[in-house]
Amino acid sequence: MKKTFVALLMLAVTAMGYGQKPILKFNSDGNFKIIQFTDVHYKKLMKESEVAIQLINEVLDTEKPDLVVFTGDVIWAKPVLEGLDDVFDPVSKRGIPWAYVFGNHDDEFGVSRQQLMDYASQKPYCLAQAGDKSLSGVGNYILEVRSAAKPDSIGSLLYFFDSGAYTPIKKIGGYDWLRLDQVNWYSQQSAAYTKANNNKPYPALAFFHIPLAEYPIMKNAENAQIIGSKDEKECNGRLNTGMFAAMRQAGDVMGTFVGHDHNNDYIGEYFGIYLAYGRFSGGKTVYNDLGKNGCRVIELKEGKHEFSTYIRLLGGEKLYPVHYPETFKKAEK
Repeated sequence: MKKTFVALLMLAVTAMGYGQKPILKFNSDGNFKIIQFTDVHYKKLMKESEVAIQLINEVLDTEKPDLVVFTGDVIWAKPVLEGLDDVFDPVSKRGIPWAYVFGNHDDEFGVSRQQLMDYASQKPYCLAQAGDKSLSGVGNYILEVRSAAKPDSIGSLLYFFDSGAYTPIKKIGGYDWLRLDQVNWYSQQSAAYTKANNNKPYPALAFFHIPLAEYPIMKNAENAQIIGSKDEKECNGRLNTGMFAAMRQAGDVMGTFVGHDHNNDYIGEYFGIYLAYGRFSGGKTVYNDLGKNGCRVIELKEGKHEFSTYIRLLGGEKLYPVHYPETFKKAEK
């Protein structure tokens, strides 16, 4: 009887812990640090994946982020849920809030997007959400970063989108694109936040997996200023549904952060928005010609439309430091 009571108590405590959702806020110095891991392509019990877990542990202990974001393609083999445990648990066990969006491969191993999100969102400190079920995809949501001095005030916004997998129109081919309903949802949400803030857009960032059509346009533009590795043709969706235009018109999103293309980790500026890749975070379970795996570190500044970012490699080397909006303004001179 006593053992049964203890077991029930432990289940109740666990359930309570899983139900608690942390509040994101700037620290007392006015900073908020985000780590972006992308394309882990994890295979449980495969030696090639050990380097991915090594990276995650090293970065969390060294950088001490306020939020971790996984931008898709986390799993690359069965068993799926056990693999997710290996990747996500180092974050949740440290008590660090984290978010998750899907890539094109996450649901290819017998577990649906909805099932994956249901499983992940029950883990401690996970802030990922399935989002509005009327929208395309699973995982379109917004996280607010609160002010350090005024916890009831918003300091910044973080947008998350499910960028899909493969083209829904067979004759077009290739990868998916953000759909019109997602663009409209973003525009409506952004406008509502701006209106509530005395018509001043909050500083914001956006995270998803498949790059926008503007990434190759930016890279190939005359006098383009790009920092980082650009060793692969961008595999963006072939239709442009206007998400970039919506973000530029809204005036809140300062930068977008994606994965998908393993040999790209560059960042550049296009009409006032920084378009960035993360760094391939996995091991040799899939192609990667950049060398060491790594991540992207992003730091917001409270009360300012500013952020800084760089690539961090396994072992601690830092590459391509960039500051918004100054870096590419200087490069244009």
